[in-house]
Amino acid sequence: MTSFLLRRLFGALGVLLALSAVVYVVFYLIPGDPAVLACGKGCTAAQLQAVRHSLGTDRPIYEQYWTFLTTLVGGHSFNTGPTTVWCSAPCLGYSYQSSEPVTQMLLQRLPVDVSLTLGAAVMWLVLGIGAGLYSARRPGSLRDRATTFTVLALSSTPVFILALFLLVVACVWIQVLPFPTYVPITEDPLQWAQNLLLPWLAIALVSAATYARLTRSGVLETLGLDHIRTLRAYGWSERRIVTRHAVRGALPTLATMAAMDIGTTMAGAVFTETMFGLPGLGKLVVDSASSLDLPVVCGITLIAGALIILANTAADVLNAALDPRVRI
Repeated sequence: MTSFLLRRLFGALGVLLALSAVVYVVFYLIPGDPAVLACGKGCTAAQLQAVRHSLGTDRPIYEQYWTFLTTLVGGHSFNTGPTTVWCSAPCLGYSYQSSEPVTQMLLQRLPVDVSLTLGAAVMWLVLGIGAGLYSARRPGSLRDRATTFTVLALSSTPVFILALFLLVVACVWIQVLPFPTYVPITEDPLQWAQNLLLPWLAIALVSAATYARLTRSGVLETLGLDHIRTLRAYGWSERRIVTRHAVRGALPTLATMAAMDIGTTMAGAVFTETMFGLPGLGKLVVDSASSLDLPVVCGITLIAGALIILANTAADVLNAALDPRVRI
């Protein structure tokens, strides 16, 4: 297991390095002047020259990329004109439009995405696995068909449509919940959960459909194996067989899917944050792209890619822990 873990970690580092090269080429070597995009509107000639020097775009390409890498792991100072601002590692750049380091901007919004992702993940796992087991216990029955129909309907519904429906029903028609605003859990845990309930449901109902289908197919496949028939012949109850053996067969696939979904949602649930007005990474990347704030868009792209690589690595490790055959 240790050698497998080391191989996966070194592989993840290699992919991260490749990701940094791709991001640098896409954002800084495209035709045009990246310093103009970084500096923003109303930038003076002196400020533009200072930005070019800070970004290193006035030097050879290999030196520019080396500066980009060393800035990520070692920090960097940025000349803002009247003063020089130090950006500590891991430094993702400096936003001249917002006058603050990109890392600081992301850290201010990351709690929103962590809260959104963890709460939604708990919901989609409980709802998805529960619906899959409920359906698999009686394959071909009315409840199986009804569950399958509901799952297909939810999986084919765009998240922004579901979010709009939940907002209209809960906040306008029934008025049981206020329009969501983000309240930090450290200030008021009850308000935190109450305001995030609708965003959690919007993400969880769409994602739970996938887990229900995976759970149903995995459990039905395991229930058809020879050793399950033997257990039935020995008089084991169906509930005991399902909970002790059938669910275990679906766990590696569910764990892999959960880790990847958590990484993807953590990287920015753009539609959900925009619909509910939550100040997370997804809303930040939309606002930054609209205002052409290049360092912020570049930083969010790096963080999103790193989170997805980390989620894939975690999925491989979880899969290896649940099924030793994949370690080979």
